[in-house]
Amino acid sequence: MPLGGGNKCGRCQKTVYFAEEVLCDGRSFHKSCFLCMVCRKCLDSTTVAVHEDEVYCKACYGKKYGPKGYGYGQGAGTLSMDKGESLGIAQDEPGPHRPTTNTNASKFAQKFGGADKCPRCGKSVYAAEKVIGAGSSWHKNGCFRCATCGKGLESTTLADKDGEIYCKGTVVGCCHSNQSVLILF
Repeated sequence: MPLGGGNKCGRCQKTVYFAEEVLCDGRSFHKSCFLCMVCRKCLDSTTVAVHEDEVYCKACYGKKYGPKGYGYGQGAGTLSMDKGESLGIAQDEPGPHRPTTNTNASKFAQKFGGADKCPRCGKSVYAAEKVIGAGSSWHKNGCFRCATCGKGLESTTLADKDGEIYCKGTVVGCCHSNQSVLILF
């Protein structure tokens, strides 16, 4: 123990007396100095994480030194948009999206709907957005509409002719289909 009555604080380097001492990783701190290096929250033995000579709360330590990428949240159901800029973490900018020119769909794409193309827009239809009508997969929002009037369709209001989908309701001014014969008003 150095002269002056106590150990030196790991944060402020002033003398720490026994009544105000917190021990962590073999070092002494004043209770008021035992704070996270980033967010300045008070720490205790259950919330502290040490990196070299610095102390952090577990959340800031995880953001700064923990694994990065999808699936590394901070608890079940957590979605954080914090990318760590306040911690001095530089983010790599993704390059522009380049669609594939591979016409051979993988087994993964076939299983999860990536190989099905929407007849209206020509883009891939995935399981979460898929509606089947007229023997094809369509995007539920935006594409599963009457080819003539644009009205959104459901399985009960759908009629098809030559791979295209139409209304089958009785709304005047719209198209109607009766037994696969297309009649337009």
